[in-house]
Amino acid sequence: MDARILDRMRCPVCGEPLAEASAGTARALRCPRRHSFDVARQGYVNLLAGRAPHVGDTAEMVAARADFLAAGHYDLISAALAATAAAVTAPTTGAYPLVVDAGAGTGRHLAAVLSALPEAVGLALDVSKPALRRAARAHPRAAAALADTWQRLPLADGAATLLLNVFAPRNGPEFHRVLDPAGALLVVTPAEDHLAELVGPLGLLRVDPAKEDRVAGSLGQHFTRTDDTVHRRALTLTGPEVATLVGMGPSAWHTDPSGLAARIAGLAEPVRVTAAVRLAVWRPLPR
Repeated sequence: MDARILDRMRCPVCGEPLAEASAGTARALRCPRRHSFDVARQGYVNLLAGRAPHVGDTAEMVAARADFLAAGHYDLISAALAATAAAVTAPTTGAYPLVVDAGAGTGRHLAAVLSALPEAVGLALDVSKPALRRAARAHPRAAAALADTWQRLPLADGAATLLLNVFAPRNGPEFHRVLDPAGALLVVTPAEDHLAELVGPLGLLRVDPAKEDRVAGSLGQHFTRTDDTVHRRALTLTGPEVATLVGMGPSAWHTDPSGLAARIAGLAEPVRVTAAVRLAVWRPLPR
């Protein structure tokens, strides 16, 4: 693991610094109190302190997401994050920026941001092992760790220059603790018309009209929102791509596969769908 990333990571049990350790071919991270965390052969480190209450996205959901993202359909999100990251990240004076993606999935958006910040290193956090197997290879300046973002994050206080949160849970107190006082939190959520053309015909979950109120409720005690923009793109999809899109999102947990396949088969191709996301910049309030 890149020493610049490891230097800012902390033991999730006791909060002490971590160092690399090895025994034969096995690799691990270990703290001075001898809490040890295995590094998987796929490259990510397991930093869960106990059992997570959920396992995150399945291998099938991750594969669907990887295919859909690789086709470029959600490049508007990566591009918006990269441009905003470059605009809000102040030039460093001796220190290097650490970008942390909380709920990183496959790491594609983190990779785009790192490409826009050539001096930065990155850490992908997720609770899904299938996602982290991909995130660990997403960018040469990135590392990946299995972590539950609802728990204490495995990072030192003020360790991150930039936090990314894309369609993922938001732990306001922990985000505030690990973010540098001059840093920024970039939050991506679905706009109200996101995938609106598919909701009725396919019986998908609707975007909660109170979504932004809930985001503000989770962050407002620790952050202030300084910017808020909506990014839209018209997608032209095949039937299989629609199935992939549904399979990578929350509706995959709530939709009967056989019934969904029949409804997708009834759509006229090409299927025109609106991708619409809100990107908000949040700055930490004084500690």
